Amino acid sequence: MSTPFAPGMTHEVKIKTLPEHSARVFYPNLPDVFATPFLGGLMERVSAELMDQHLQQGEQSVGISMDLKHTAATPLGMEVRVKTEIVAVEGRKLTFRLEAFDEVEKIGEASHERFIIQADKFNGRVKEKAKKMT
Repeated sequence: MSTPFAPGMTHEVKIKTLPEHSARVFYPNLPDVFATPFLGGLMERVSAELMDQHLQQGEQSVGISMDLKHTAATPLGMEVRVKTEIVAVEGRKLTFRLEAFDEVEKIGEASHERFIIQADKFNGRVKEKAKKMT
């Protein structure tokens, strides 16, 4: 299988943090700062966007792992920037190195793996699994 992906490819996303990005969305007795789950989601988004620019028709990607370190708090209202870089391509599995920054400092880093899927086959398996619900 030939792949359009190669180590060194990068992509970046910026967002302004809003009240709906607060850790308090997940539990009320947490600090009112940018939440770790939203940072992880942003890291997944930036990597998926990079892949989506090069996938063939009928292909999608799914996340299969993430090792995330959220190292600094970000006040709501600040911009967060996340950069992803492909560091390995093994068939349909891609490995990314990510870094995240707010307007003051580095706030996190992660290693993330994504897998290229055929959307119709994947969705068919999910539909069959859903039929097994009782």
